[in-house]
Amino acid sequence: MALPPFVGSIIGWLRAGYPEGVPDVDYIPLFALLGSQLTNEEVNEVAMELLKESDPESAEAIKRAIAAVTDHDEPKDSDVARVRARLAAGGWPLAKPEHFNPAHWP
Repeated sequence: MALPPFVGSIIGWLRAGYPEGVPDVDYIPLFALLGSQLTNEEVNEVAMELLKESDPESAEAIKRAIAAVTDHDEPKDSDVARVRARLAAGGWPLAKPEHFNPAHWP
């Protein structure tokens, strides 16, 4: 099944920000950042797409990150800032998505 265009854009930004793949240590701050800007359904769609592309070890890291974020385990601000900077380098819009028109996104 094809991803909704918005979620596909997020996956594109993740690939641009992390061309070599997301390191396991960045999953918790990544999902915390995504969770602050996306709906739970959108975060879940992103997670499911990343799981499809991941090796078993990274898939387990993704599952742990989702559990940590849903349990409200807050990552360090410095970790979120690092992830935000990586995504910004890949074109991530740092404001909340509702301030953007998805039709104009890459």
